Amino acid sequence: MKKIVTTVLALAAITAVEAASLTITVNSTRKQTVTGFGAACCDGAMKPYGTDTQPVRLLYGPTSKIGLNIMRMEISPSFRGDENASWSTYNWQGCVPSAKIVKERGGIVFGTPWSPPGDYKTNGTAQGGNTEDANAVRGKLREDCYDKFFPWLNTYLKYMKTKGVAVDAVSIQNEPDWWVNYSGCLYDPQDLVKLVKNYAYMLDRETYPGVKLISGESLGFTQNYTDPLMNDATCREQIDIVAGHLYGHAPLIYMKESAKLATKYGKEVWMTEHSVTDNIDHLPNWHEQLIFAEELNECMLAGCTGYIYWYMRAHWAFVGTGETKYNVGTMRNTKNQLLPRAYVMSHFSKHVTGSTRLTTSRDKTSGEGAASEYSAYIKGDSLIVMAIDTTKNAIDLKITLPYNVKSGVHLLSTGNEKENLCQEKPITIEESTKTVTVEMPARSLNTYIFMIDNGSTAISEHTATPTEGKSTYYDLHGHRLPAPKGLCIEKSADGITRKIYVNY
Repeated sequence: MKKIVTTVLALAAITAVEAASLTITVNSTRKQTVTGFGAACCDGAMKPYGTDTQPVRLLYGPTSKIGLNIMRMEISPSFRGDENASWSTYNWQGCVPSAKIVKERGGIVFGTPWSPPGDYKTNGTAQGGNTEDANAVRGKLREDCYDKFFPWLNTYLKYMKTKGVAVDAVSIQNEPDWWVNYSGCLYDPQDLVKLVKNYAYMLDRETYPGVKLISGESLGFTQNYTDPLMNDATCREQIDIVAGHLYGHAPLIYMKESAKLATKYGKEVWMTEHSVTDNIDHLPNWHEQLIFAEELNECMLAGCTGYIYWYMRAHWAFVGTGETKYNVGTMRNTKNQLLPRAYVMSHFSKHVTGSTRLTTSRDKTSGEGAASEYSAYIKGDSLIVMAIDTTKNAIDLKITLPYNVKSGVHLLSTGNEKENLCQEKPITIEESTKTVTVEMPARSLNTYIFMIDNGSTAISEHTATPTEGKSTYYDLHGHRLPAPKGLCIEKSADGITRKIYVNY
């Protein structure tokens, strides 16, 4: 009988002052299950909007080099689903071609309003209202229009469905705590409680089964925007995903605190926008790419179940724009070519997706600087260890694992390769063991994948029915399923993970 267990360990930032060897222990204590990783398909990054699908073709799906599986879309405030209506610069159609590809490849797509329609707001426009005028009206959703908001989201779901895209989730608002002069809408925390508590039932989950509701995505993932929703029983019933951004706050500060109540009540926690080293005048150097890897790792430690970067195409993102002014030395910002940051993301997106995090002996617990970082996960039939070294010194990494392993492979990124930034070589293991020593080169990002010995403690496959318990299900690529079907991975309510075959 086949037995399955996977563990993933992400470790970061070993400093030069530490010894040439280091020991860590992966524990069997389980934390959150990771739904996946993604980026945004928005107007500014995807020009010509709605026609260039090359970025998603490069980035999405289990057979791609990067393996993203979540895509964020803007729900334009200037469109109501009427194809004969006029709009200023873009409409809901813009994301459809890319969204279709993501869905075809087993991914998740969700929409976020930057603003509801202007005639629903106090300032009469989709703009946030923040100008140099001290008397500018702060753009908020009018209380007499609260009952229009979720029906408006329903028109978005209907429109996308008619175009062949089943949207998986909708958010309430992009950065409700940030007063802007572009498309935006302000909500106080209690505004969101009123809106969700009294009107979220109007989201048409019968017509669009499985659609999830995402909380307001605050600028810095602050508790004052997440905890009130979790503390209200009615709101908790409606909110499926607690979300926020990382601007101004490291993941192990506000995000970690916001995740506590969400996790307690069984909600997912998504980081839905951040651009690391944004607006720089050059392509990011390798040290900056490792800083990005550290952010991914810290989000996992904070309790994150989904990480969605900002633009998927930008010189500081995953796919090149073609703007030669950002070229540095031999590094090229070639249009629609994968950039180093995409390969950094792939270490997480291809291996952490669908996994459940485990604790380690060296988990980072705060947002302050630390010499090293770690995170561990369990999934499938492999033990996977990721390690990031930001220093000039190589380290021999001794890892104590919770299960015996019998073979392995080392995926390595150092920033020196011109094309393939994820090289592969075998790891030799003489006999079944729980302790493995591997090399961790200087200034490197590493993924060590070990095959579990079938004789060790593992999870047996069995046959189940779709009604068996309150469980979550994943396909063998780690993509979450709305219901069990065929051969899949089941995580039961009591935390037990097993491989099952569901025969309808």
